[in-house]
Amino acid sequence: MRQVAFYGKGGIGKSTTQQNTAAALASMGNKIMVVGCDPKADCTRLLLGGKRQATMLDTLRETGPDKITLDQVIADGYKEVKCVEAGGPEPGVGCGGRGVITAIQTLQELGAYEDSIDYVFYDVLGDVVCGGFAMPIREGYAEEIYIVASGEYMALFAANNISKGIQKFASRGYARLGGIVCNSRLVENERELVEEFARRINTQLIHFVPRSKDVQRAEINKKTVIDYDNSLPQAQEYLELARKISENDKFTIPTPISQDELEELMSQYGIID
Repeated sequence: MRQVAFYGKGGIGKSTTQQNTAAALASMGNKIMVVGCDPKADCTRLLLGGKRQATMLDTLRETGPDKITLDQVIADGYKEVKCVEAGGPEPGVGCGGRGVITAIQTLQELGAYEDSIDYVFYDVLGDVVCGGFAMPIREGYAEEIYIVASGEYMALFAANNISKGIQKFASRGYARLGGIVCNSRLVENERELVEEFARRINTQLIHFVPRSKDVQRAEINKKTVIDYDNSLPQAQEYLELARKISENDKFTIPTPISQDELEELMSQYGIID
């Protein structure tokens, strides 16, 4: 069983990328479980045809920890992908990252990590600034990390910070960076910029996902692109990303760069004047 975490700046398309990759791997015959670690609980929506399932924290509040069952918190999605949403605290109360910790621990106690599962995907909110959201790395659940970014400054700033988090916990011997997924925003020299950024932090650009309106069309229809129309060129992009992840053997301890070096890099590629 491979445990994979997707991190990235909020709004970068991390959950869209993760769900389309999960759908692609499932369509290739793999058994997948997706654990949504965003308090918004929208990390499995496309896999479930738009359904918003009960979150782990909401269910725990209603039933109590002694009565909760896997059937209450796991829903089968596209190609039988097992979907879980951690959820979060009530607005203004508590730490959002606490849901991640509670969800993973509860899933483990309930025996959700079955031998038949090929991949567990953790879809984790934004930047690594909170211990709760770093939990999949810190506690050794996420063995492979992929950072979703673009050629925009704040996306690469977040990717660099996430790399610092991976580097911090790498000494424990498990979490490694598998690469950057560039979710294109049509930025000038975007592919070259992200490739160079990846090289400088000691990783790879594992795939460049081109911008496509078909992603939005699929989302409007509450589906991943592969479920919506697997003949589309964008569906082939996600299948290629899934193949690259399945065959990836380049896992590294990242070497984050300074903010000054990041700004110099952006200037070099014409992003910052």
